[in-house]
Amino acid sequence: MKKICYSFLILIFSTTLTSAQSIDTLSPGQYFDFWIGKWDLTYQQSDGTTAKAQNNINRILSGTTIQENFEVLTGANKGYTGKSWSVYNPTTKEWKQTWVDSEGAYLTFDGKIDGNKRIFFRTVTNPEGKSIYQRMVFYEITENSFSWDWEQSNDAGKNWTLLWRINYKRKSE
Repeated sequence: MKKICYSFLILIFSTTLTSAQSIDTLSPGQYFDFWIGKWDLTYQQSDGTTAKAQNNINRILSGTTIQENFEVLTGANKGYTGKSWSVYNPTTKEWKQTWVDSEGAYLTFDGKIDGNKRIFFRTVTNPEGKSIYQRMVFYEITENSFSWDWEQSNDAGKNWTLLWRINYKRKSE
């Protein structure tokens, strides 16, 4: 029994260390592992009030894919849901993400690392034919919290406009 308890404690301790590791010690396929778990989210709405959401992130498909399950719980967008699938391709050494939601959106992104920030980005063309850059930025990452920004640039990424900031806090279980 002591051997089982000792093994369990080592497993928990090593998992905690892994989730708090510096990006320099992770393999590229682990860059988004900080995101895995159950999260309580808050964000400020346009009227200044705070809305709540939840996000449950897990690995699927033999651990090769990170699946996101997002749901707004309160506020003007209550009931809005979305899902994403993120995968690292070791052959091309690229992260890719696909997002779909309850409003019919289908978005695809490429992933990259910029210092301690994890980013999914894409370029779209507006009806006037102009390129619009969009990105999701994960930053201030700790074991139990991080910030996520949805941003847009109309000048090829020279300047970014914040469209939505979500604060993540890990659910206590």
